[in-house]
Amino acid sequence: MPKISTDTLWDLAAAAAELRTREDNDNDDGAEEDAAVGKTTILLRCLDRDEAPKPTLALEYTFGRRAKGHNTPKDIAHLWELGGGTSLSDLVQIPITPVNVRTVSVVLVLDLSKPSALWDTMEKLLQAALIQVEKVCALPQRPGESRASKHQQQNRVLRSLPKDHPDRELISPFPVPLLLIGTKFDIFQDFESEKRKVICKTLRFLAHYYGASLIFTSSKSETMMSKAKSFVSYLAFGTERGKSISTDTSKPLVIPAGMDSLSQIGSPPAIDVDIGTLHARNPLDLWKKVFERVFPAESTKEHRELKDPAKDPQYSEPLIDSMRAQKDQELELYKREQTKSWKGLSLDT
Repeated sequence: MPKISTDTLWDLAAAAAELRTREDNDNDDGAEEDAAVGKTTILLRCLDRDEAPKPTLALEYTFGRRAKGHNTPKDIAHLWELGGGTSLSDLVQIPITPVNVRTVSVVLVLDLSKPSALWDTMEKLLQAALIQVEKVCALPQRPGESRASKHQQQNRVLRSLPKDHPDRELISPFPVPLLLIGTKFDIFQDFESEKRKVICKTLRFLAHYYGASLIFTSSKSETMMSKAKSFVSYLAFGTERGKSISTDTSKPLVIPAGMDSLSQIGSPPAIDVDIGTLHARNPLDLWKKVFERVFPAESTKEHRELKDPAKDPQYSEPLIDSMRAQKDQELELYKREQTKSWKGLSLDT
C-alpha cells in the first residue's frame, strides 16, 4: 500500500513532541523529566533501545522479541503504553481483549515524587483495568474458544503465593499479573523519614493486597533500572526476575509477588490521627484514609479540567498551541463581527 504523505494534526503533534524531546535532552543531560512519570524510559530500557524517550501520546504500541535458545522461534511480547495519566484510562479496553486476557499482565508506574496524586492514580487506573478484565471474562465464549473466568484468573495469580501463606484468604488478587513500579526514587529518597515510611508501607500493602510485585527505581541508577527490567521481562517472557528482597524504607523497595505479608507490613502508619476514629469499610479503605490524611488528594476539579487532552500541560506544543490560539482568536473575531452585523440590520415590521 502506498504511503500517504499528507500531514495530519497528529503527525504535526508527534513531530513537535520529537523536536521538544531533542531540545530537552540538549539542555538537560539525561535528567529525569519532571512532567513525566518515566514509563517510556523503563520500556526502552527493557527493549534495549538506546534512544531518547518521547512523550506518550494517548495509547502507543510497540513489541519486544526474545529468543529462548539457538535456532528457536522468538517469543513476542505486545507492549501497550498508556499516556495522559488517568484522563485516558478508558483506552485500556483496546489492549485487554478476549483473545489475550489469559496472558495479559499489567504494569502500573507511579511517580514517587508526587505522593498527593499517588492513590488516586493507582485507584483509577487499576479500576479501569479491572472493569475491562471483568467485562472480557463475562463475554459469551465462541465455539472452540477457551477463556478463563475472573475467579480462574485470580487463582492464576494466587499461585504466586506459597500454599501455606497466612494471608491467602485475606487478600484480593488482581485477576491478571500485576507489577507496581515506583519511579523517581532519586527525589523520593530526600523526603522526610516519616513520609517515606507512609508511602513505602502503603505501597507494600497495596501490592500484597492485589498479589502484585513492587519495585522502586530511578532512571539515574543503572542498577535500579536493571532490576526493574528483570521484573518486566519476567512478565513479558517468563525470564528470571531474581529473588532478592528489600523492605528498608531508606533503600529502593524490591518485593516479588507473594514474598510479603500483612504481619511484616504492620498496621497503617497513622501520623497525628487515631485510627479508631476513622470510619473505614474495609482494610483497603482504612489504608486510603490514613494515606490521604498525610498526603491529601489533589483537587478533583483539576482532574476534570484535564479531561480534555488539548488542555493537558504535558501535551503542550508551542507550534501547535500558537496555531490553535490564532484560530481561536479568528473565530472570536468572526463571532463578534457577525453579532454586529445582525444588530445593524433594520427589520421591516
